[in-house]
Amino acid sequence: MSIKTIEELFVHELSDIYSAEKQLTKALPRLARAADDPALADGFRTHLAETEGQIERIDRIVEILDIRLKRIKCAAMEGLVEEGKEIIDSIEAGPLRDAALIGGAQKVEHYEIAAYGTLAALSKQLGYKDALPLLLDTLEEEKATDKKLTLLAEQGGNQRAARERKAA
Repeated sequence: MSIKTIEELFVHELSDIYSAEKQLTKALPRLARAADDPALADGFRTHLAETEGQIERIDRIVEILDIRLKRIKCAAMEGLVEEGKEIIDSIEAGPLRDAALIGGAQKVEHYEIAAYGTLAALSKQLGYKDALPLLLDTLEEEKATDKKLTLLAEQGGNQRAARERKAA
């Protein structure tokens, strides 16, 4: 893989996040099933619907810019999804697992925030005026999801895990 221009970098980064979002659509239902807290499970299901919309936005960007995505697999998301599987396999269902799932989900959100922020900056630099609002919409959704996860942790998720530890 040789990237020689900013346009090629944009296509590479868009291809990478497309792969990441596709991987996430497979992981989110598993995370929802593994969550003990109904609000967390609902959050994962809501994010699945948002992720599907984000994939549609990427498809629109591809169409608008008349570009072809590269067939690559996002290694970062692959690792984050694997961490989620390890959490599910190694922590018994309950508040502690939920706390770990929230932390893992925030890692995913922070990765996506970085990716979409980079794509938005590249889009501005390249003058992709029609693609930029789509990227910024997704960036704002990712930031909002991160805030929701923080609230879930602060409003009980982590406290329940701490109380469970003290009771043991």
